[in-house]
Amino acid sequence: MKSNRKIAAGILTLCMLAGFVGCSGAGSTSSQSGASSSAANPSAVQQPEKLKGEVTLYTSQPEQDVQALIEAFNQKQPDVKVNVFRSGTEEVVSKVLAEKKAGAVKADLLLVADAATFESLKSENLLMSYESPELKGISSDYYDAEHTYTGTKIISTGIVINTDMVKKAPTGYKDLTDAAYRDSLIMPSPLYSGAAAYNLGVLVRTNGIGWDFYKALKANGISVQQGNGAVEKAVLAGQKSCGIVVDYLPLRDKAKGSPVEFIYPSEGSLSVTEPIGIVNGTPNEAQAKAFVDFILSDDGQTATSVIGYTPIKSGIKAPEGFKSVDEIKNLTYNISELVKTRDGDKQEFSKLFG
Repeated sequence: MKSNRKIAAGILTLCMLAGFVGCSGAGSTSSQSGASSSAANPSAVQQPEKLKGEVTLYTSQPEQDVQALIEAFNQKQPDVKVNVFRSGTEEVVSKVLAEKKAGAVKADLLLVADAATFESLKSENLLMSYESPELKGISSDYYDAEHTYTGTKIISTGIVINTDMVKKAPTGYKDLTDAAYRDSLIMPSPLYSGAAAYNLGVLVRTNGIGWDFYKALKANGISVQQGNGAVEKAVLAGQKSCGIVVDYLPLRDKAKGSPVEFIYPSEGSLSVTEPIGIVNGTPNEAQAKAFVDFILSDDGQTATSVIGYTPIKSGIKAPEGFKSVDEIKNLTYNISELVKTRDGDKQEFSKLFG
């Protein structure tokens, strides 16, 4: 993991120094700060003011990825230290809500799974409104109209297969109910993963899928694990032949030569945007805004691609093997409805799978 982080950080540093010309391509606490600023980099927007201080980020993003992103940010803001608390989305949300109840929220920034999660946080008056100057090229579908949160990337859920084990690859979700995959399936739990909770809410309200799909998966012997990482590991190791998982895990493993393939389902992709939002009342507002602006900028979106995610901004090249934001068929549902029904959906899932 450390070597991967160093490689990613090295690539990102080279990209930043070259002005990104031709380059696109449970809980823990840590901190990261850069030691040097990047070379002059002409930009369509005014160069940001150099800041000092620190900012605390709560996130569900994998540790090596968030650290690579912070290292890229510190090429622009070398004197801003970013402290990180990282865990699963549900645990991050529980932590910040508990801190709010105690009257002492320690986070300045939240970067977690999906818009439905942020709608819940917004209803708790946890988020401040901030309209970043870096929104050009980002569809209004991917940020809150009141600017309390903005998507940072496209993470699509689809199907991973072990190519050494699967003779006939599934083309969509419904294929997974076929007897050919009996006792060979695995998926993340919506009780732990924010992306899986979003997926559940959408799929049970999609014509032709619904709760019958989940009942059929259970009858077909599907295994339910905590998060997407556990799903990918099981398929990679050959313990299971197929899984429902987020795109970047199998696509990164495939790029390393592993016998896995990621399939964008025929019904459409379940895409979350891992939004970012600033906590209301933060004492580090300037630093928090600078971090948001960087992630949404062309440089930040190129960094996102180099790390291995589909950028949310049109015109920024996606990593090799990934579909771009303009190519993805997004399978979604009304966010307000998903927020209202989320707890009930999880309770129903828990009853079904125990």
